Amino acid sequence: MIQKAPKKYDATEKEEEIQEWWESENIHPKVKQTHEEDPDWYFLDGPPYASGKIHLGTAWNKLIKDTVLRFKTMQGFNVRKQPGWDCHGLPIEVKVEEKLNIESKKDIEEKIGIKKFIDECKSWAMEHVDIMSEQFQRLGIWMDWDDPYLTLKNDYLESAWWTLKKAHERGLMEKRLQVIQWCPRCETALAEHEIRGEYRQVKDPSLYARFKLTYTSNEYLLVWTTTPWTIPANVAISVHPDLYYAKVEVGENTYIMAEALVSKVMSELGIYDYKRVDLIKGEELEGLRYEHPLLEEVPKQNDFKSEHRVITGEHVTIEEGTGCVHTAPGHGEEDFEIGKEY
Repeated sequence: MIQKAPKKYDATEKEEEIQEWWESENIHPKVKQTHEEDPDWYFLDGPPYASGKIHLGTAWNKLIKDTVLRFKTMQGFNVRKQPGWDCHGLPIEVKVEEKLNIESKKDIEEKIGIKKFIDECKSWAMEHVDIMSEQFQRLGIWMDWDDPYLTLKNDYLESAWWTLKKAHERGLMEKRLQVIQWCPRCETALAEHEIRGEYRQVKDPSLYARFKLTYTSNEYLLVWTTTPWTIPANVAISVHPDLYYAKVEVGENTYIMAEALVSKVMSELGIYDYKRVDLIKGEELEGLRYEHPLLEEVPKQNDFKSEHRVITGEHVTIEEGTGCVHTAPGHGEEDFEIGKEY
């Protein structure tokens, strides 16, 4: 007999009631058993870090997956529902470093010991696998929580090495020099996803800098940069081969910049008494030598005097700046790629 619906719905109470029923009646195992002979549907769980309690992002991620898995089950598939856990990496290491009051990587070697640190990381990971598994189950997510894959287990490590071996045998691996994101505090490379989305809005200085051409005493390439701290590593200045560049006379000095940006740049610099004296295509500037402005401050730059020259690149635009781009291959992927060409 249909009972009258209560006037007030208590979500927490109802969730606990339903989950208790699932548990007491073995509902999830029965559903799995019902579909054992059905066509397989393979699902690979992209693993969250086992570094703390779940947050909105990890909860949303698993709930979406659970929705798809239930849908495929209802369509008549034998769905593989193995959860996974990423038990390596900086998130766990940083948490353990905080726990052990480690201030630098040297402390691990000199004060804690590498083996103890690794054991602490494993312990932290396994503890939080249990915590997060319980939280996901509380959200009503159906997965095989008693049979997860853990990246710290030998079977997973061996499968990863096996995959790399096969890729190497098939010629699918390449060894090359590449710029990477680097954390000076953690003394390690960072994956792109560890950087993406983690920026905060800050006000940073930009500046104009002049680079004197070697064939004259008063002619300069004018650049604008938002990363002045990379100028000590400058080895080239990029121009666009198809743009036109003006030689602009200001007093006794002459500055080279994109012709289309002259008015804007002079206005920003507060210079109103100037004269365009020549026009030259970017490709004609290629190969011009210049002096690095910080030779005394950065003596190492003296080893690269022969490399300080103008190069051309399609990445140069006239949307901002001067059309002359400061290039430091050690400080960015775009700079690195064009540096390899030269």
